[in-house]
Parts: sequence; C-alpha cells; structure tokens
Amino acid sequence: MRPVSEGDVLNPRQCATVLKALADETRLRILESLLVKEKCVTALVRELGCPQPHASHHLRILRDSGVVEGIREGKQVCYRITPVMQRVLAGRQGKALDFGCCELRFPESVLAATKTPAADMGSSPMAHR
Repeated sequence: MRPVSEGDVLNPRQCATVLKALADETRLRILESLLVKEKCVTALVRELGCPQPHASHHLRILRDSGVVEGIREGKQVCYRITPVMQRVLAGRQGKALDFGCCELRFPESVLAATKTPAADMGSSPMAHR
C-alpha cells in the first residue's frame, strides 16, 4: 500500500496504515521526539538508548507509512514529520494527531517543547470517538 501523500485526506485504509505504523512503543517515542524538532538518526539512537539498526528499522516503518521523511545531510539522514502528518496535527490546533476515527494525544511536556497548547495523554494515547 502506498504511503499517505501530500493532498490526500486520510481514508480508512490510509488511517489503518498509519495506526499500524504507530502501534509500537519505540515508534511512538520517535514520533514524540520528532514533534519537538527534526533529528538525525544518531541523535535518535542516543535519545532512545537503542542500537542504530533497531532505530533504523522503526524509522523505515514510519517512513514507509508516510509518517516521517528522511533528508540526507552529508553522511547522515535526518528525519522529520511529513507535511501530511503536520496537517493532521494542525487540524487539532496542535493538540493531537486527528485521524478521523481516533486521536493520538501526547504528554504536555512534548507539546510544550513545540510551543503548542497541550492535551493530557491520560492512561492511553488513543482517544476513540
């Protein structure tokens, strides 16, 4: 299945693809980190405390689903949230990723770092409608 691309509206199949990509603690931690700012793989490895191949595996899944994109900077690859996912985030005034079927909310500390109003994550990151 193709990743979500610019100009798309998340349909149920695309929503399922993105949610499947986010259905892992490490990938959610990567997304939280990239909400704050773009980061290179080495910085993510340090932050996550995992081996580089482990981080690269999770980044590939996020990239293939259209959640993040990689930008080569010399010998390094840096990652950021894609414009489509930024729009999904902006649709909720920066408080949550709104997929239409559900929302993914992040802790106040993450959202404060992006200088965006925050919504409490509570006991579960998924708030079903």
